[in-house]
Amino acid sequence: MFTTDTLKNHSVLITGGGSGLGLAMAKHLAAHGAAIAICGREQSKLDLAKAEILAQSPKTTVVTHSVDVRDYAAVSSMFEVLSKDLKLNGLINNAAGNFYCPSEDLTPNGFKTVIDIVLHGTFNCSQCFGRQLIAENRPGTILNIETTYADTGAAFLLPSACAKAGVHALTTTLALEWAEYGIRVNSIAPGPFPTPGAWSRLMPDPNFETTYRNRHPMKRFGEQTELANLALFLMSDLSSYINGECVTIDGGERLLGGQFNFVTSMMPRAELKAMFGKMKGGRQGKS
Repeated sequence: MFTTDTLKNHSVLITGGGSGLGLAMAKHLAAHGAAIAICGREQSKLDLAKAEILAQSPKTTVVTHSVDVRDYAAVSSMFEVLSKDLKLNGLINNAAGNFYCPSEDLTPNGFKTVIDIVLHGTFNCSQCFGRQLIAENRPGTILNIETTYADTGAAFLLPSACAKAGVHALTTTLALEWAEYGIRVNSIAPGPFPTPGAWSRLMPDPNFETTYRNRHPMKRFGEQTELANLALFLMSDLSSYINGECVTIDGGERLLGGQFNFVTSMMPRAELKAMFGKMKGGRQGKS
């Protein structure tokens, strides 16, 4: 149902677009006609991502901007700079942070770090983008990346669960409030979609990954193209009457009762803590 001009006249900013699912969505949207802006904290990573997008879609416009989405002033400045090259009418809030940590060991700084990136970052980008559209009397589309555990909670992922629940409330609130401006706000709640960054923090070893896959109803993880197709649909005019919705794409995993809650019964708590401490990012819970 998609063509190379499905997103013709669309210009989309993707936060955290330098790698992982952000880059996968950027490539897919570019291949279907969108001009692309990607932002993240590492310019070198953004440069490599830009080269990948252009290698696949050489005629598209790709703009990069190094920014920390936690910094409201820097985000506001980014939108001013990007407006010189692109008439942005789409935003995908994809930037995120996450790590395993028993809640009793979680530090205030560890909690704050994830909340700042996920919830404050989504607010910062959404408000700056929304203000720009409203001031210029232009319609637009915002797509937020949630999680399936915003409702159920997720054992050992307290900051992420709290932040994503906030993103869900932000999505529905802005969808209602900004509808009269022609601004649609929706979200996607992905299940397991492997990326190097997320997997290094959430899959401690091959046995854990195998256990996770085997308990999944479909016995497999999601393909990045599957998520990118959904993002493309929700960003396009094909979904022009969808507003305030969270679309789950997890192969039915949510029906098991929570994405990572099975971890509580995998092994004794002391062994879980030892495993988390060895993982990339595990130190954040102890800093």
